[in-house]
Amino acid sequence: MTVTAAPTDASGLRARFDAELVAFLDRQGPDWPDGAPRGVFAALQRFVLTGGKRLRPLFCYWGWRGAGGEDGRPIVVAAAALELFHAFALIHDDILDGSDSRRGEPSVHRLFADLHARSAWRGDPEAYGRNTALLCGDLCAAWSDQMFHECGLNTARVCRGYAVFARMRTEVIAGEYLDLVSGVGDGSVASALTVIRMKAARYTVTRPLQIGAALAGADPELVAALAEFGDPLGDAFQLRDDVLGVFGDPAVTGKSTLDDLREGKPTVMMALARAGADRAQTARLRDLHGDRGLDAAGAAELRAIIEATGAKEEIERLIRVRADAAWAALGRVPLAEPARAALAGLADQAVHRRS
Repeated sequence: MTVTAAPTDASGLRARFDAELVAFLDRQGPDWPDGAPRGVFAALQRFVLTGGKRLRPLFCYWGWRGAGGEDGRPIVVAAAALELFHAFALIHDDILDGSDSRRGEPSVHRLFADLHARSAWRGDPEAYGRNTALLCGDLCAAWSDQMFHECGLNTARVCRGYAVFARMRTEVIAGEYLDLVSGVGDGSVASALTVIRMKAARYTVTRPLQIGAALAGADPELVAALAEFGDPLGDAFQLRDDVLGVFGDPAVTGKSTLDDLREGKPTVMMALARAGADRAQTARLRDLHGDRGLDAAGAAELRAIIEATGAKEEIERLIRVRADAAWAALGRVPLAEPARAALAGLADQAVHRRS
């Protein structure tokens, strides 16, 4: 599959990332082990290639260009590999959160649990779905490593980029654990902010940017300076995600607005709501947040409490503050054009998105 597009066109870049993902996955087909059901392979192809904003590959690409790297297939392949890592993170996150949908489709563990139930197989459909999805996520992580190392850049460049990649991988897994801990911990705003920085914010913006820059041979000062832009922007992105998880339109986000509330997800918004709640509101938050049987009426009551305590308004303020900090930092980072303009556009998209 050949895709030609101007190297600065976001939609064209997404098409190039997708073309490389298709080509990589197609190459895995002939190597699929004999006797192993191909349903897992087909499900992963669909999950990786259907939907997604490709933000991580985009930030990686523009980190490369900002550090003086020229457009070409190797950086497109290396950046696209981050989408396979993202697939791993999403699949495992949905298992941990008990989320039944992703991008408007059944999550991977739900897909296989439903297959088990329809087939009337022996055993527990839910356990089968979780276990199969765990293996799917592991395979995506392995494929991400393989695609990154086979991108076509020389060994020295790949090693520089992979050092940041490895750090990102550790942070994401540590962040997932912190998320579990925060669910049984103090539920403070500070704890919730730490979770989003570790679990999602850095691997969405900062680390992809730094991976691209490191691949291009950027000096340590530039790699470090990119965090001044990426960290607050990543925080703003994840704070927006938490708002959309409760107040978004499922037809646009592709995810139920009940999942986070039923799970009792310890978000910054919920921490702010608890901090601002009166006695009666605190009691209702305790009853409703984390209720696995929460219905639409209960969710509406929770949303009303979140707004009444001022938590939603405060989240919007936190998003604005972090977005402003990111834009100010972008003006200071010494980047080659057209990377600065492209990153400004991505920042605006990340903060003001509806999905």
